[in-house]
Amino acid sequence: MRFFKYILVGGVAAIVDIGLFSLLTQVENFHWFPVSIASFCIATLVNYYLSITHVFQSGSRFQKHHEVLLVFIISGIALILNQFILYFLIEKADWNLIVAKISATGLVFFFNYFGRKKIVFKVINLSE
Repeated sequence: MRFFKYILVGGVAAIVDIGLFSLLTQVENFHWFPVSIASFCIATLVNYYLSITHVFQSGSRFQKHHEVLLVFIISGIALILNQFILYFLIEKADWNLIVAKISATGLVFFFNYFGRKKIVFKVINLSE
């Protein structure tokens, strides 16, 4: 159940990420690299808030400031993965920006979920 809740939360964050990325690269013509960093960071904030209100129990394993730090460390690693995937797909494979962003977001989703589940948040009910 927890994974399906995270899929919904991740979906909302992905809409924010891909939506901002699309707006700023396609409409405003900003370069994809810094836009991807900004949209990813904003989506991470959305994801964290929705995760602690709907998926994971905040403060169950670590004090709040440690929890936030760990989330952003995991997200920082995910951002590096995201940027590497985007660089390869856009610059080397010549994929469409939006298709590349959707692909990178989908791949990084699993890293984020399992990193948060295993490292940051205590799983209260093992059946979830």
